[in-house]
Amino acid sequence: MTERKPPGMPHETWVDRQIREAQERGEFDDLPSKGKPLPDLDRPRDEMWWVKQLVRRENLSLTPETIALRREVERTLDRIDGMRSERAVRRLVDELNERIREVNARPATGPPSDVAPLDPDEVVRRWRDHVRRQGDGSTGN
Repeated sequence: MTERKPPGMPHETWVDRQIREAQERGEFDDLPSKGKPLPDLDRPRDEMWWVKQLVRRENLSLTPETIALRREVERTLDRIDGMRSERAVRRLVDELNERIREVNARPATGPPSDVAPLDPDEVVRRWRDHVRRQGDGSTGN
């Protein structure tokens, strides 16, 4: 649409004409959502709809980094139980500790970090205990 609105023509009339001509040329015929209902049309009006869509579409996190770090530590410790070698456990702990140091070195934009680097020897000891329990059939309950 490079054409300018003619002087003296109301904007609405001009816009309607542009849309009609585009429809006649078939420019709307192969849109991905053609024939489908508008999403969320029946939902109550939300002034933050575009922010929520952006967060979802861009896979953004609104969780403060220090809280996300706590979750990352928990998930990593859960992953360690399934690891097959001490070397892999130590490598994962080293990577996590580097991440903890990076977050702790920056000023917090949310709650302050209370996460300290993990002791690799302690994590390996717990991993070995878990592997032994799995090997002898104990459940640890």
